[in-house]
Amino acid sequence: MSTRTMQRDLQALMETGVPVRTTPGRGGGWSIDPEMTLPPIRFTADEASAVAVALAAIDACAPYAGAARTAAQKITASMTGPASAAASKLAARIVTLSSLSSPSESTARIAVEQALTTNTVLRLSYVDATGRESERVVEPAGLLTAGGRWYLIAWCRTREAGRGFRLDRITAATPTTEQAQPHDLTELLRGSVAADAVQPSALASLTPHTKAKALPR
Repeated sequence: MSTRTMQRDLQALMETGVPVRTTPGRGGGWSIDPEMTLPPIRFTADEASAVAVALAAIDACAPYAGAARTAAQKITASMTGPASAAASKLAARIVTLSSLSSPSESTARIAVEQALTTNTVLRLSYVDATGRESERVVEPAGLLTAGGRWYLIAWCRTREAGRGFRLDRITAATPTTEQAQPHDLTELLRGSVAADAVQPSALASLTPHTKAKALPR
């Protein structure tokens, strides 16, 4: 492999957000920060193709859509030979009609993502199904997806009860640095129309100690 090819590949990795770092001096070189990445995963060609295409096809309005896209780029950049060819062929056969989102929706979604990740209190401007707008202070507990829609499930300090907020009806969201109290997602959903919500089987292995049921295969 030529130096130019190596530099091109390293540049491609850095553009997708891979934490590449340099070590100067004799014996130095380029490396990926081990504390910022997962160990190598041996995907089959079918698995790599499926994961890359599924991540890339996530709707722009969905939570963590930005991270999903960069993850797809990293997987694609790491594939060579038959795996890369298979992913390219499959990707060429998938199209989507993406829903449009306003800048305010994107900003609100990012704030929701941050609050869920850091478990911090969130201030919302929300429009309900009747068109009435209200200001809320909430403690995020989790996300619910149903009928193609995404909902933030949280303890609403304003209403002093568990509430679900449809993400596309959140007109503004302001993150805070205040730590939220822990809330059990199942308890917040109890008694609501979403009381029977279950955890997708694809996520069950990530939370081995969860009490949530998994969807049947």
